[in-house]
Amino acid sequence: MPLTDIQARNAKAEGKPRKLTDANGLYLYVSAVGGKSWRLDYNFFGKRKTLTLGSYPSLTLAEARSQRDEAKRRLAEGLDPSLMKKRQQLEAKAAAGNTFGLIADEFIDKLRRDKRAEPTITKNTWMLEVLAAKLRLYPITQITPKDVLAVLTSIEKSGRVESALATRSAIGRVFRFAIATARAETDPTSALRGALQRHVPISHPALTTRQELGGLMRAIYGYEGWPSLVAALKIQALCFARPGETRSMEWPELDLNNALWTIPATKAKMRREHHVPLSRQAMQIIGEMKELFADNRYVFPSMMSGKKLLSENSMNSALRRMGVQGDEHTAHGFRSSASSILNESGEFKPDVIEAQLAHLDGSKVRRIYNRATYWHDRVRMMQWWADMLDRERGGVILQL
Repeated sequence: MPLTDIQARNAKAEGKPRKLTDANGLYLYVSAVGGKSWRLDYNFFGKRKTLTLGSYPSLTLAEARSQRDEAKRRLAEGLDPSLMKKRQQLEAKAAAGNTFGLIADEFIDKLRRDKRAEPTITKNTWMLEVLAAKLRLYPITQITPKDVLAVLTSIEKSGRVESALATRSAIGRVFRFAIATARAETDPTSALRGALQRHVPISHPALTTRQELGGLMRAIYGYEGWPSLVAALKIQALCFARPGETRSMEWPELDLNNALWTIPATKAKMRREHHVPLSRQAMQIIGEMKELFADNRYVFPSMMSGKKLLSENSMNSALRRMGVQGDEHTAHGFRSSASSILNESGEFKPDVIEAQLAHLDGSKVRRIYNRATYWHDRVRMMQWWADMLDRERGGVILQL
């Protein structure tokens, strides 16, 4: 006769193990000290085996019967329920160990092995360690689209719409890496397309007249801040590279004998080596940094630690302290300033200007031609630009 829940609940220890039979091989095993567990005896290809389903009362009588019926179905399909349970336990243990944070760290390591640009690695690390911090302890197979959306919505509500969209992409890349390494089966970010606010791109604010730029240069040359920060701002104006490339400038990148700065492909946004002719003004500033920081890795080390480069917002923060508003000019804006003024000058071909800005041409053949042909024009242009900045700020133009 099948067991009742009252019988199971009232079963007591009798000094030795005993079984209270239910039906179809299911029984309640009562240990000598009173512990209770549901078990199922079955035959698998002539071999008698026992499957422990769970402890009573955590596993109810109804739940135990349901698990018994499922085990019987597996037996009918030629599967061993004990072996399947062990596999499920191993998979659950592995899934618990494969957290989002662990796999995200492996993904960042892969970016390094793939020689991705340092700014790319830094940005992905920041998004996956800081912005997506709430996901890091979750087993990756247990993260749902709702979990990811909660993280992204929090970023979006803080006003960082572009960061929310970029973080969704970064999280998606981690999930696709997990799928490729057999630790996940789905990417929950794919269900979130269109769920976030659309980012409307805006151009970097920039001063685009010589008079305005002259006033800004006077402010920079008169700014009494951390020496490497002031110098970085001057080099940013003189060389108009991307701010991240300027901040991360290292001594081995500089050929001072030939007045040349080589930005390695690993740092360049377009992932190709870029050469910057150094004007006399730029050489003077770098010479001053060499006297101060020649023993440091970076030409423009952080005030907080000589082993680290200036922070991402350091140059923009300095501009704000000079009274230059964020909607007027940014460190990146020097690139727009140079593009506008150099093109308006009529002194240089547009292709020369674009080559120095490291803008990729649509034709691979033409890009090779540009690098081979425009170098002398670029050297002359960078010196013209530096002299113009000196002239507009009312400074003395350096002579050979």
